[in-house]
Amino acid sequence: MIYAPIIEALGLPASARLDQRVPKKLLLEQGAPTAADKRQIQDGIDELSWIAALKPTNIGVPIFRDLTREYLEIAVLAATLRTATKQARLVELIHRSIPYPVFLIAVNGDSATISLTHKRWSQGQHGAVVIEELRRTAPFRPDSPNALERSFFAGLSLSGLPMRDLFALYQGWIDRVVALEASTISGAFEPPATAERSAAQREGLDQHARLRREIATLRTQAMKEKQVNRRVTLNLEIKRLEAELAATAKTL
Repeated sequence: MIYAPIIEALGLPASARLDQRVPKKLLLEQGAPTAADKRQIQDGIDELSWIAALKPTNIGVPIFRDLTREYLEIAVLAATLRTATKQARLVELIHRSIPYPVFLIAVNGDSATISLTHKRWSQGQHGAVVIEELRRTAPFRPDSPNALERSFFAGLSLSGLPMRDLFALYQGWIDRVVALEASTISGAFEPPATAERSAAQREGLDQHARLRREIATLRTQAMKEKQVNRRVTLNLEIKRLEAELAATAKTL
């Protein structure tokens, strides 16, 4: 299995392992709100496996419950996706279809991604859950990770995660996915030590992505602009945003 190195890095206890195939029928019933989504699941997923169920009884971490959400267990899933599919949408549909927080490994060819997203109670439908902000790594090869990815792997083990409750444990994984994304900019993999640092890192990444989009748009406009004065104004704005981009990168 291409994703075996990731499972090994998690350090899962044998008592938590399930290694069961999940029928597409479950996804179609629970996570496909439209006909197009149903086709995505049918045509885009080759296999979905439930690798493990992490519960207080097998990992010794208490459940989490408040007015917003209830985490009774964490599901570790692996999906093998077919080529020429809308992978981002398929990943989202899989997360939506499972009522528990999910550590999802999505495999396509010889590469994989890891994604996580917190879930909360739906305000409009009793008993239903909705996903919040989904965080996903860039594709990487589990069998030949680079230096930053090796550091990321080393930080995935259950033994090194917060153990206060299942919410804290799951947030620890999200923090490491965010830290990996930040490391591609900063050059160093540094999981946040506090909740404040975690929030700041996520905000910094979102700001960095927004600035890059704005700069790309302005560069396209500048290339097409025929009026010299207007082109100068655009280039000055690009330089200002580039300075802001550099400053944001230093915060990561």
